Amino acid sequence: MLRIATHPEAKDGGVLLGWWDGRGAARVLAVDGDALLLERAQGARSLSEYARNGRDDEATHIICDVVAELHRPHDKPLPDLIGLEQWFAALWPAAATHGDILGRSAAAARDLLSDVGDVGVLHGDIHHSNILDFGSRGWLAIDPNRLQGERGFDYANLFCNPDMDDPERPVAVVPERFRRRLEIVAERSGIARRRLLDWIIAYTGLSAAWLINDGKAPEVDLAVAELALAERDH
Repeated sequence: MLRIATHPEAKDGGVLLGWWDGRGAARVLAVDGDALLLERAQGARSLSEYARNGRDDEATHIICDVVAELHRPHDKPLPDLIGLEQWFAALWPAAATHGDILGRSAAAARDLLSDVGDVGVLHGDIHHSNILDFGSRGWLAIDPNRLQGERGFDYANLFCNPDMDDPERPVAVVPERFRRRLEIVAERSGIARRRLLDWIIAYTGLSAAWLINDGKAPEVDLAVAELALAERDH
């Protein structure tokens, strides 16, 4: 698969894929300037379709396995990485302007970022469409954001998906599914339930802020934030 990086984030993601060197992620076969030649995902399976067709538990387990592999320590010098404090920059002004759920998301994010633990390399955009079927190599991640921070951040986005691509076939916003995913991720990751909920609340606010800045409605993000707030605060 030939990818041409048309913005810095795509090129930076290629750097992180190269650092992982095929461990939990697609291999980079060659680099020439802004061009990346990547291992191609040729399998027909889709985690989004798993989630929408009664196999959401299985999809969630697979995502957790891939994230755990990406987070495994690596005996290499780290590439240049973006810290989560910088990554959350869009949330603070959005929270000040819109308040309500975004304000509560910002409060959760500030608490998390002021007391960070278990820091490592993060993919930064883990969701059902960024983990693909690579046949005999299994499920592997693509399109990372080259972040560094507490590993709980990498699990938050899966709670919004695959609804972000197709909200007309809801999965993530169904309360029973949310609670089941929370149970699976907490067990598989070893992250405390309350801490995981705080990362979901923080992330959904950030994602909502990005959408608002792009002139889009953040219905899915806000619905998931409300589910997480209700679970955390009940």
